[in-house]
Amino acid sequence: MKTASNFTMLTGAISAFVIVGSTGAAEVLVSSDITTSTTWTSGNVYNLQGSRYVTTGATLTIQAGTIIASDVGGSLAITRDARIACSGTAQNPIIFTSKADYATWDSAHPRGQWRPTANEWGNVTIMGKAYIGKYGNGAVVGNTAIPSAGNYANMEGLVASGTPGDTRTFYGGGNDQDTSGVLRFVSLRYGGKVVGLGNELNGLSLGGVGRETVIDHIDIMNNVDDGIEIWGGTVDLKYFSIWNIGDDSFDVDQGWRGRAQFGLTVSGYSIPGAASGSGFPDSAFEMDGAEKSDAQPVTTTAFYNITAIGQPLSGKAATKFRDNARAQFNNCIFMDTGKEVIKNDNTDGEATGGETGYGYNGTLTFANTWLTNYNVYSAVNPFATPATAYIAQPGGKLIQYTDSVFFNNTNAAAYAEAAARGVFAAGNNNVLAAATSSPIATITRGPDVTSGTVVVQPVIFLDPLARNEAATSVSAAPAGGFFTVANYRGAFNGTENWLCGWTAASQYGYTASNCGNACPSDLNGDRFVDGTDLGLLLGNWGGSGSGDTNGDNIVNGSDLGVLLGSWGACQ
Repeated sequence: MKTASNFTMLTGAISAFVIVGSTGAAEVLVSSDITTSTTWTSGNVYNLQGSRYVTTGATLTIQAGTIIASDVGGSLAITRDARIACSGTAQNPIIFTSKADYATWDSAHPRGQWRPTANEWGNVTIMGKAYIGKYGNGAVVGNTAIPSAGNYANMEGLVASGTPGDTRTFYGGGNDQDTSGVLRFVSLRYGGKVVGLGNELNGLSLGGVGRETVIDHIDIMNNVDDGIEIWGGTVDLKYFSIWNIGDDSFDVDQGWRGRAQFGLTVSGYSIPGAASGSGFPDSAFEMDGAEKSDAQPVTTTAFYNITAIGQPLSGKAATKFRDNARAQFNNCIFMDTGKEVIKNDNTDGEATGGETGYGYNGTLTFANTWLTNYNVYSAVNPFATPATAYIAQPGGKLIQYTDSVFFNNTNAAAYAEAAARGVFAAGNNNVLAAATSSPIATITRGPDVTSGTVVVQPVIFLDPLARNEAATSVSAAPAGGFFTVANYRGAFNGTENWLCGWTAASQYGYTASNCGNACPSDLNGDRFVDGTDLGLLLGNWGGSGSGDTNGDNIVNGSDLGVLLGSWGACQ
């Protein structure tokens, strides 16, 4: 058991040392904000007491393998001038969950097992200083439709103290290269909080987060509202798994201009219900352009290698567009969608009088957005240098779907919008797969769960490895920069299940255990596909900090052999 004499006390927090769980770890109550740089260690379990903020100038470091198991209402927010250094590994992820969940961990289920619940604690929120498109109904007084470093907003789901000058809930600014730190190999389970109608905590909330922030290998299981929601900013995401979300799996607002690759969304349920914030699913991807659709920045993004698994009986649209949003989906799988694969939702109705949507105030119509090249920039409320502001899309059209597989989307309206936009034209290399040609290895659904007219068939086992038309693609994401070249469709190739070990689905037995060679937790999230990290590790050979597997910093060469042995398997 830890004692105060061998533990670095949290600044401003009240620490209680109590044996918890089957691991015999010490529980540390985090009961006030973190105002100076602090480290949470894997020998303790941390319990967030209410909404806790990491404030200006402080960095919260969380060691690999650390468990944060919080009471109801506990949440963690990183403010605009603070940082988080949260780096787990495939073998030792960092897990945020509820104390109620942690109490179920035992020798038979060392990381618990799936339960039909959520809303047992809050979430993780990160706020940064990149540009946001917040203008229109409910906008902060003084915000403009023209991009401005002075535009900011208050984060959804967080409540300011009421003290004059309390800026802890603010996000937005004028630094697209801003960094809020690192979030890597992190699993968030049974979270969410409903503050009020349309004001909820998501699994992971990102407001105005900048491009230099590193976010990869993120797992969200059971959340009462959205899985990941992004408001503006330029942050990129890689390797994410989102299961059983009460609203949208991946929700974008206020002009997000980042990129995403290797993502799995599995629609299911967490708490029986039939509306947003109640535990039954909505869309896999919901995309709003800006708070008022003539404002900039406007959401302009590219997704590569996504596997989106919907609900065949009562699911919602797989991808939904609003308020001038522009998004590309390339090398993806869309399957088991209950309604439209692509939906023009036009507007979220939040602007004054509802007078927004595609075509408003000289912006492009929905149809014309599909026909316009990625590098044709709007003259409506523009950036001074739009070519440097909009870099997420590497080519093509502002909205496009290419080189993707569509399977078992049987609703009568499933492909109506897709057909109208030419998605299945030969040059787009999209495939309508036959009923006997599943693009993934295995999917097993459990008994129906019904609430009113909503019927959910929960996924209870998934082997997501690429099969049939998904096994190879015509093209791939461009080499260099953020993207990884991956010549297949969907989030997984035919041999490596990157969910293995660190995700809730893996630990609950909901996915295959064909992990193969464990992939090292590399430095930039590209899984060694271009050799860059191998070079960095060789440069550290005999030095320190190379992240090896047996703690000898590769001085005897043994770990180099392990890395080389798994190099090909991790591509």
